[in-house]
Amino acid sequence: MAEPAIILKSRLILYHFGQILLLKQTKPNGGNFTLVGGTIEGHEFARESLVREALEEAAIKIRESDLELVHVLHKRSRFEHRVVFYFITNKWDGNIKALETHKFKAAKWFPIDKLPKNLTGTVQHVLEEYKKGNLYSEYFKK
Repeated sequence: MAEPAIILKSRLILYHFGQILLLKQTKPNGGNFTLVGGTIEGHEFARESLVREALEEAAIKIRESDLELVHVLHKRSRFEHRVVFYFITNKWDGNIKALETHKFKAAKWFPIDKLPKNLTGTVQHVLEEYKKGNLYSEYFKK
């Protein structure tokens, strides 16, 4: 049997006065709320990738120097390993809006303790771990 693929991702917890920014996926992409971010491309480091993703997905400019690592998730399934780096910042420039309309239909702020019910399972898991102060967690997806 072939070894599972290893995928690296980065995600942004954009924090502002007790609220975080979430993107609402389109129906074909799950229809849930998720965080800004995505796959780290071969020529990028995690922070660099997040700067690119924030601009592409949410029309905002963030700086690598403002990003603080707050959680690392090792997510595993039968077919792949994902290592996801979660960074937080409260600094950005630009007017937030969902840009990749084929993937996202809205960008909305939510209080950290009143998140929407249709949050992706992975993001829900990570935000709970983050609120507990845990830097690392593991998640198995069947």
